[in-house]
Amino acid sequence: MAQTLLSKINSPAHLKELPEEDLARVAQELRAFIIDIVAAKEGHLGASLGVVELTIALHYVFNTPDDQLVWDVGHQAYGHKILTGRRDVFHTNRDLGGISGFPKRSESVYDTFGTGHSSTSLSAALGMAMASALKKEDRKHIAIVGDASIASGMAFEALNHAGVSGADVLVILNDNAIGIDPSVGALKEYLTKTKSGKETGSDNIFESLHLDYSGPIDGHDLPLLIKELKRQKDLKGPRLLHVRTVKGKGLKQAEIDQVRYHAPGKFDKITGEITPSDTSKLPPKFQDVFGLTIVELAKQNDRIVGITPAMPTGSSMKIMMEELPDRAFDVGIAEQHAVTLAAGMVTQGLVPFCNVYSTFLQRAYDQVIHDVALQKLPVVFCLDRAGIVGKDGATHHGVFDLAYLNCIPDMIIAAPMDAVEMRNMMYTASQGLELPIAIRYPRGRGKIVDWQQPFTLMEIGSSRLLSEGNKIAVISIGPIGTMIQEVIKEEQLNSTHLDIRFLKPIDTRALELIFKNHDHIITIEDGTVVGGLGSVVGDLAFAKAYQGKVHKLGIPDSFMEHGPTADLHKIAGIDKGTVLKLIKDLL
Repeated sequence: MAQTLLSKINSPAHLKELPEEDLARVAQELRAFIIDIVAAKEGHLGASLGVVELTIALHYVFNTPDDQLVWDVGHQAYGHKILTGRRDVFHTNRDLGGISGFPKRSESVYDTFGTGHSSTSLSAALGMAMASALKKEDRKHIAIVGDASIASGMAFEALNHAGVSGADVLVILNDNAIGIDPSVGALKEYLTKTKSGKETGSDNIFESLHLDYSGPIDGHDLPLLIKELKRQKDLKGPRLLHVRTVKGKGLKQAEIDQVRYHAPGKFDKITGEITPSDTSKLPPKFQDVFGLTIVELAKQNDRIVGITPAMPTGSSMKIMMEELPDRAFDVGIAEQHAVTLAAGMVTQGLVPFCNVYSTFLQRAYDQVIHDVALQKLPVVFCLDRAGIVGKDGATHHGVFDLAYLNCIPDMIIAAPMDAVEMRNMMYTASQGLELPIAIRYPRGRGKIVDWQQPFTLMEIGSSRLLSEGNKIAVISIGPIGTMIQEVIKEEQLNSTHLDIRFLKPIDTRALELIFKNHDHIITIEDGTVVGGLGSVVGDLAFAKAYQGKVHKLGIPDSFMEHGPTADLHKIAGIDKGTVLKLIKDLL
């Protein structure tokens, strides 16, 4: 489609110059532009397609960036970026050095708040609105939040405060009945009733929280949206506009298969068909190793249950939800609840596997400490997407877990080097531990094809000596150890390699032997260099008066941006070339 209108829009000011009857054409062109780029470059698709009309209407009616929009979560902000001066660089979306896939304050004045994690927009917009009131500024603050995100505890905390704050804040509830996976919970059922026009009367949950509630209205009806937003612009105080949209709107396959087309990878922009790839002979993804293994274990042990906060497909918990639906639970975007729910189950003799993305467990840190570790409750945490995750960038890299869990007493911290080790760690955890355990693993595939080996019980805190040499020892944790083995074998290096496996309790006996026999120790981890493996080994070396030198390789003490994982590993200095050069220099 020739972008006759969109090509002339470099800011919302240009959008406002158009007559209202031209906006439907802009919506068509904007959808086509998003589909065109994402089909070739990958990224998040369905969420942004669903809010095209809403995005246009917001920038058409409100005086952005003076009036401030907060998009929650940033998956839905592609149209917003394109209309606010980033159309010509949108093809760099999520590339190394390109624009971010999420709103980012340093990128544009129109990105008023960074939103890579969900459910933060209401608190941020309320804070902005209260600040504007104190400064006696006349500007509007609008949070656009999905029905999955608004069910999160933090969002409810903000709604509870907003209702009594008197602040001039507008919450737009983008209700499409799906987050990444279908929305769950009682609030979803409530919203379904309002969508079907059933009377809620005085029981309206948002009015009960003292919010001026309007809707629901059709989020794809531009004239209706513009009329309602103009009305909202003249109102004051805390209010909520309920808007119904269809995720993936405008691409038939994305409307039908909303889960798969949330972030579909490469696809045909004309037909919508996803580019096929034969993965039958490839090693499995770590996520699928988890999903298949927990089902295998659960069939042997009826005390095992699975919990995930809104990530059943991404974490492969969906496999268990389909095979053992009474024992696998999606609790929605509620990481704090997921952790303490698991803790409660442990007190009654169950063995909960709580599967949370590493970056999202940060949201439940107090629950891990107060509700789990302090009470020595053996929850099994499976931390997906640990380490560098690539193009999602700084908001999603799972690089802090080793460090932030390491300082918690009574936590077992494990990281398997491969799929077989992961299975055995899960099996060992399922047999009954006295303390909680976190098993961290990365996004993507391992290296072993024949991975479904018989289970073997693993000694907690034990390491594996994978090669022996002298002078130099490399100590690794997690799948990055596979790369170390490749380097040693390919270059026939006379180096020791210890797969430490457990950061806590760490194998001090094996480390003391390495201290005795090596002049240089290299630690390597796909996690922050501050507080992780390097710090633990360095502290122990100091305590044992080690006379050699410890070289710590890991993610530097800065936020890593977005880009291909291999490129980010190189920037961090944990790639094959950097390691090989260091070893050769030391030799």
